[in-house]
Amino acid sequence: MIRRSSLILLLTTWLLAAPAPAVESTDPVVQALANRLEQMQVAGSVQVRDTRIGGRVLLPAIYADRDYRPLWTRPERVQEFIDLVATAPADGLQLEDYLVEEIRTQRAAAQASNSPLDLANLDLLLTESVVRYGYHQLFGKVNATELDANVNFSRKFFADREPAEAIPEFVESATPLKAQLDQFVHRTPVYLALRVQLAEHREMAAAGGWPMVAVGETLHPDDTDPRVVQLRERLIVSGDLPPGSDVTSAVFDSALKTAVVRFQQRHGLDADGVVGTNSYAALNVPVETRIDQIRLSLERLRWVRQDRSQRFIAVNIAGFRVFFVSGDGIEWMTRAMVGKTYRQTPVFRGTLSYMEINPTWTVPPGILRKDKLPAIKRDPGYLAAHNISVLDRDGRKIDPATVDWQSYKNSIPYTLRQEPGPNNALGEIKFIFPNKHFVFLHDTPSRGLFARAERTFSSGCIRVEDPFQLAEEIMNDPAQWSRPALEEVRDSRQTRRITTPKLPVLVLYLTASLEVDGRARFLKDVYERDGRLLEALNGPVVISELDG
Repeated sequence: MIRRSSLILLLTTWLLAAPAPAVESTDPVVQALANRLEQMQVAGSVQVRDTRIGGRVLLPAIYADRDYRPLWTRPERVQEFIDLVATAPADGLQLEDYLVEEIRTQRAAAQASNSPLDLANLDLLLTESVVRYGYHQLFGKVNATELDANVNFSRKFFADREPAEAIPEFVESATPLKAQLDQFVHRTPVYLALRVQLAEHREMAAAGGWPMVAVGETLHPDDTDPRVVQLRERLIVSGDLPPGSDVTSAVFDSALKTAVVRFQQRHGLDADGVVGTNSYAALNVPVETRIDQIRLSLERLRWVRQDRSQRFIAVNIAGFRVFFVSGDGIEWMTRAMVGKTYRQTPVFRGTLSYMEINPTWTVPPGILRKDKLPAIKRDPGYLAAHNISVLDRDGRKIDPATVDWQSYKNSIPYTLRQEPGPNNALGEIKFIFPNKHFVFLHDTPSRGLFARAERTFSSGCIRVEDPFQLAEEIMNDPAQWSRPALEEVRDSRQTRRITTPKLPVLVLYLTASLEVDGRARFLKDVYERDGRLLEALNGPVVISELDG
């Protein structure tokens, strides 16, 4: 067997010794392209002016398949592509990633010199740019799995195509580039609305942003305070206080309270109309930070490939919400609880398989070790109080009084199972989309916690405030599975498993989202994930290998 290190050495030796590609054409531009691509295969990149481009696989394959003929032979197509790439900032992407200035400079040089090398370099710059732009539009700039191994969103190219074939067809087709992009890249209504919010917040930034509100004692309705004027000015800029409202009054009146509540709702705060510590902090976040949050959400949404008409369930961890979505947009929404900061709910995609009404709950090993076993040791009546049965290895119930609980430290030779009922940890219904994390959606008996603004209370699963409405949305069958029919099963107190449509479940993390009416919603980075992603989004372009 050849060791991996030996295989790499053999491959490297072959590349270094590889002869120049056989080129039958006498066209000097074709020969120049062949020579540049040979250099790319050997060195991994080539230098065009101050820009290093390339890779040993894709660009050489694109040109080898066409006998090294230039790809960008129509000047109007070059300009059309430059105009398309110029819209990248509207998606929160950086224009400099697509080498636009380098292309313009090299185009001028090629037009002036008409030299084969300048023309070949221009062709390579344009093709490198289209590879980058297409990759970012299809998959996002950042490879999510390199930041978080839990992420499992598809990074496959189109099923029946290879990039080396598709890219020349994209460039040489008679169809406008934008129309081709729209055909292959579906943008959800949420993505498009966030794009609008990005443009609006950039306009706010260009106009000077919003003023800061001096931090001080809590401001209550009916207070009179000079800072109320600052508060009015701040909320007018962000659209929470209607344009034309009085900004001179220092009295905290009812109209201002309504605006404060509106602001608090949009920022995931307790919407009490009182300006305290958390509200001051949210008010004084610069508009530039909010712009970055929108950019991050657009990037995270690019990771997800969705069919245009597909129905699916989406969870926004950072927003503590569950959504039911169709091709037309959000059909329904409810509040959720997610994992504690030390038991974080992962970002991933699953497929709904079934739901179970009146479920039992088998205590997972981690929760058994960290929570249940210590509780049982403290209180011998804990199991009975929580309707938990003790099962032996054969699944038979045993008397918990016969177990010496104090003798066990981290594990036990038994299974703990909580029986169905309103106080079951899973509540009265659960939704299973099999995954390696053992994460699922479920009801909860701790309903009072939904009133909290920040809801990181679970051990990783997602608790749903109105799970029976979610069940009705999923089944989409009012004749058989109306809400009353589902509740009738619940009231029987018998466990029942119901096969569901195979719907995608997308567990996402968006710190910039939307209210139902389309207003921007900015959320706390509860798991502190934004920083690393922003660094990567603003960093150099890295084209990672796609899934096979």
